[in-house]
Amino acid sequence: MEKPNYYAIIPAEVRYSSLKPNAKLLYGEITALSGKLGYCYATNNYFAELYGVSKNTVSRWLSELNKLGFINIEVERNENKQVIKRKVGIVKKDNSPIYKISKENNTSINNTSNINITKEKFISEVMTFDYPKDMLEDFVNYWTEGKKKMRYQKQSTFEIKLRLLRWNKNNKSWNKPQTMSKIHQHLQKNINVKEKLLKQLKNENN
Repeated sequence: MEKPNYYAIIPAEVRYSSLKPNAKLLYGEITALSGKLGYCYATNNYFAELYGVSKNTVSRWLSELNKLGFINIEVERNENKQVIKRKVGIVKKDNSPIYKISKENNTSINNTSNINITKEKFISEVMTFDYPKDMLEDFVNYWTEGKKKMRYQKQSTFEIKLRLLRWNKNNKSWNKPQTMSKIHQHLQKNINVKEKLLKQLKNENN
């Protein structure tokens, strides 16, 4: 897995807390992914692959961070109560520079649209969603095409979550298996063509 190259910040209250070193490192990773938004959608599987540990280990680190009040976790579920998205946010504390900067940035960005984020941030956020990897890569390749402006930046609004839902729905429709009736029609068409060619060949020989 390719390692991210953006900066992480671990404030003093986290560095000198009772947390285990790896949990502190995970906090830094969350700050790096959160950027201007103040939160990220990275899954346990993403962090597990990044650090070469199990998802249970990541879950334990997150629980420790949450228990000490350094992060908050919001879970979004579908109609069947299944988790479809999770938001991990940095808890803002006014006495820390990182939280002041994050607060200022949050007032100047529209969180419902991703048209102004960089390509790196766009790819990072897309790859945190729980869809097949090849589908996510196709989505990224399509929407990041362009020289002066990428395709997603040419949209009036662009919410990654909604676009992915539509992309996934269309992807299933495009890859839907043919019904037996359609397969039968296709075979029958080939048989008819073959019979026509044989008949034509027979007439030519006569």
